[in-house]
Amino acid sequence: MQGAIRAIVSHGNILKNAILQHVRVVSPAMRPLMFARHDSTSAAQMEEHGFESTKISDILKAKGKGADGSWLWCTTDDTVYDAVKSMTNNNVGALVVVKPGEQNAIAGIITERDYLRKIIVQGRSSKSTKVGDIMTEENKLITVTPDTKVLKAMQLMTDNRIRHIPVVASKELIGMVSIGDVVRAVVIEHRDELDRLNAYIQGGY
Repeated sequence: MQGAIRAIVSHGNILKNAILQHVRVVSPAMRPLMFARHDSTSAAQMEEHGFESTKISDILKAKGKGADGSWLWCTTDDTVYDAVKSMTNNNVGALVVVKPGEQNAIAGIITERDYLRKIIVQGRSSKSTKVGDIMTEENKLITVTPDTKVLKAMQLMTDNRIRHIPVVASKELIGMVSIGDVVRAVVIEHRDELDRLNAYIQGGY
């Protein structure tokens, strides 16, 4: 997965740079013929037009409040069994953990990896172990804000080998995104920007 993510970003950057290089090397004498109606737009403006501009807030808006695990949570007092059952039923790999009675006060995160390493491998009972005993605690959590750029979130996730990252604003939980959400957003952004650059080359701007 890590290699595939890097390949996606690298491939998109190669295509982007190739198109921008093509724009820059066009003879100035030819540009009026190619872009007679659009001569106010420069390659530099195109490069700033939106590449790598998608934010985490855009992902949350696209997912919606009730979409696939974006707001799934459990409490520190829930059993690991119940938490894993919730993950399975909702087809997600992690749950945000909150304190009992404080849904927006994030206490940590529990993932499938926690279950495997701290319950299965250690031979513990998931029905008698509390989520709070095996979760990754708040002070060790890696989080993002709604204004974090998607590529920054991807870098945090790949560098720290995590697949889910909580979204926090003013110390309150507002959602969670997965590596799948981030990869999809990056692919869409690269595709859209390359379409714009291609339209610019062909006189569409």
